[in-house]
Amino acid sequence: MVTSIANEILSLHGPLVYGLVAALAFGEAAVLLGFVLPGETAVILGGVIASQGNVNIVVMIVVATVAAIAGDSVGYEVGRLLGPRLLAVRPLRRRHAGVEKARDFIRRWGAWAVVLGRLTAFLRAVVPGLAGMGGMHYPRFLMANALGGVLWATGFTLLGYFLGSTYKRVLSVSSWAAAGFVAVVVVVLVGLRIRARVRERRTETETGSEDELLD
Repeated sequence: MVTSIANEILSLHGPLVYGLVAALAFGEAAVLLGFVLPGETAVILGGVIASQGNVNIVVMIVVATVAAIAGDSVGYEVGRLLGPRLLAVRPLRRRHAGVEKARDFIRRWGAWAVVLGRLTAFLRAVVPGLAGMGGMHYPRFLMANALGGVLWATGFTLLGYFLGSTYKRVLSVSSWAAAGFVAVVVVVLVGLRIRARVRERRTETETGSEDELLD
């Protein structure tokens, strides 16, 4: 069953795949889509599909890179235009503690925060807007955005590509082994996502307790 579902997903090809990956990578920071679906999920799947020969791996990397850079640039402009009003957006309002940590992260690291922020889904979603809101000069932001976008898109697309190649080899050995492989990958990804959420909630709880003590 698991193998059948995985094969259905991997059977997508052509413009549909490029468009889907581009939309999700772009929307992560541009419209805060990263709070719902981290962009690397789509990029990894794009790499997996490329390993099956349904799309070109080089084109996929270019599409993911351009979409990621463009999305963060739009996020920057949204933050610059809205200013402090950006913090009133519901996803950010509900994660006040995380947002404050992200703002401190930008103050300490400057443009490098834009590059390093690519490492986590939360920072990828909020750093561009906060950088624009904080008045970071756009040329500096763009250089960091481009560097981070290239590294992030290339790395995760190739991860999916090699992951897909491994899956293909396992599939040729045994369908049961392939099902187990897919199940392990899914469990690991879900586990990492849950762990990140637990850490965020724990941080918010600790911050709330500190605020109550101060009051």
